Amino acid sequence: MGKGKTYINIVVIGYVDYGKSTTTGHLVYKYGGINKRTIEKFEKKFVEMRKGSFKYDWVLDKLKAECEHGITIGISLLKFETSKYYVTIIDAPGHRDFIKNMVTGTSQADCAVLMVAAGVDEFKAGISKNGQTWEHALLAYILSVKQLIDVNEMDSTEPLTVRRDKRKSLTKSAPTFRKLATIPTR
Repeated sequence: MGKGKTYINIVVIGYVDYGKSTTTGHLVYKYGGINKRTIEKFEKKFVEMRKGSFKYDWVLDKLKAECEHGITIGISLLKFETSKYYVTIIDAPGHRDFIKNMVTGTSQADCAVLMVAAGVDEFKAGISKNGQTWEHALLAYILSVKQLIDVNEMDSTEPLTVRRDKRKSLTKSAPTFRKLATIPTR
């Protein structure tokens, strides 16, 4: 490992089925953390299972139960490097039943990517006081993750103005989100 590069641990959090593993697997693939041949192998298996769009999930979801059910159960770590950073990506589960594993992964992170639902009703439910998005952001904050990036446009076909309004409501809707949005980066 060369001099001058910074180490960074990034956890990907959010509720189940918000695209955490798919997005994370795709990111790792794009940065060379896994080769094209392996992705093609995953794609072939997923096509056989009639889940072709999930080919990036298996980059991090290794447990048999995760592959069969299409949900993340335990945390998965994968390392890659960029020109400036040594990056460890932590894929954390989103389902309420596996929240202790999400906490374990988040406690190791320097920053978090919070996957947020793109649909209006799902979005509102997620950021409500008892919503999973709210809970994940609060837990990250409690675990000293002060840098939070939200991603929610991945599968949205809504106009840009609607998406901007949702982003504004995300940072205005809860004190924790406001605090997270105003903490300066290191």
